[in-house]
Amino acid sequence: MDVSKLFSVEGKVALVTGGSRGIGLMIARGFVLAGARVYIASRKADVCEEVAAELSKVGTCHALPADLATGDGTRALAAAVKEREEALHVLVNNAGANWGAPIEEFPDSAWDKVLALNVKNVFRLTVELLGPLRAASRSGDPARVINIGSIDGLGAPLLETYAYSASKAAVHHLTRHLARRLAPEITVNAVAPGPFESKMMEATLEQFGDSIRGSNPLKRIGEPEDMAGVALYLASRAGAYLTGAVIPVDGGSSNLR
Repeated sequence: MDVSKLFSVEGKVALVTGGSRGIGLMIARGFVLAGARVYIASRKADVCEEVAAELSKVGTCHALPADLATGDGTRALAAAVKEREEALHVLVNNAGANWGAPIEEFPDSAWDKVLALNVKNVFRLTVELLGPLRAASRSGDPARVINIGSIDGLGAPLLETYAYSASKAAVHHLTRHLARRLAPEITVNAVAPGPFESKMMEATLEQFGDSIRGSNPLKRIGEPEDMAGVALYLASRAGAYLTGAVIPVDGGSSNLR
């Protein structure tokens, strides 16, 4: 056993959706620094290109702007990946949306938007990329799909984000379903983050940050290394025998209440 290469992703090809900010950027940067060839996708082309250029200073990163809220956008992203790569070792389904509103005012449009991007897109993009994922699979080193769920999908959150929490619970179950169907060539696991510094969490942390830190068993919120670390584990030989799992990365807040 070569322990020095156990967590290596050097030379692997990875796609990270929503990779220009927040948790997606944390994962993309970790892969780039570890020697993977990384593609990041996000809706805003200028931001996507800017972030890819910045990450390319320390490794290899390419921008593939795409609007994953639509079926056409999802298919276009998959086509762009297949034009550039025969094999895709790692797919990180991170792109997502949130919506908060009081229960009496929660609109149908919120359900349509959030479920389409957070759940349907995860399924559709994975299916569209099964060819290059299977092409990357090797005995003992399958291709990997990493879905980004949330601790809000593990328990009922305090905030009124009904579509978001329901969508993340769906992502966790979809992960298990896909894991059963795609084994042994492809593993499918989910990460359920707790609070991390991100645009989605910005307002919540401004208002409740001290309380969130105080109630967390580890007395802090997540840092980029925490998210990069679990993604590298799942994408490397170290995580090759894990599939269908939902891993909370939350300082113990969902398990140690």
